Amino acid sequence: MSLLLTAAQTVGPYVAIGFEKQSLPDVAPAGVAGERVVITGKIFDGDGQPVTDGVIETWQANSYGKYAHPDDTQEKLLEENFRGFGRVLTDAQGGFRLTTIKPGKVAGPDGLGSKEQAPHITVAIFMRGLLKHLMTRIYFPGEAANADDAVLNRVPAARRATLIARKAADGTLQWDVYLQGPNETVFFDY
Repeated sequence: MSLLLTAAQTVGPYVAIGFEKQSLPDVAPAGVAGERVVITGKIFDGDGQPVTDGVIETWQANSYGKYAHPDDTQEKLLEENFRGFGRVLTDAQGGFRLTTIKPGKVAGPDGLGSKEQAPHITVAIFMRGLLKHLMTRIYFPGEAANADDAVLNRVPAARRATLIARKAADGTLQWDVYLQGPNETVFFDY
């Protein structure tokens, strides 16, 4: 008997069938401490067309900088209702919307110094045609800690803006994802 490599599979073509019932657009339910934020945006493919079958999953710390995960052993407050995980699907125009709270600072990654990281949300993107999901981050506009964030500072200065949300006129944060092209979002290896 020999072990053969099997074909990789992608999400889709009917993303909604598998994910719609598992959508979690509200990362931090009412009563969870922190500055409430609404993040909206769109995903665009390499031709600038909206991605209508995408899934965005988010993972973040709470406003105190603690993750809702057993591996986070920091002695920081963790509210019972805080999930830290969200999942939204893109709509017919490639758009998405999630509500959450601005996370607190968390410890820096091993090997990049012990400084705390700027508030950020980790994002995984799934869609038809991707054999491996994409990993990126959302940083907050006007955040002083962005200047000292070890991960953000490893990104070439000209490309950092792809990771920082913009404040929209209606008070929401706008963060668009470009999969390819001149405005391509920065994606991280994992």
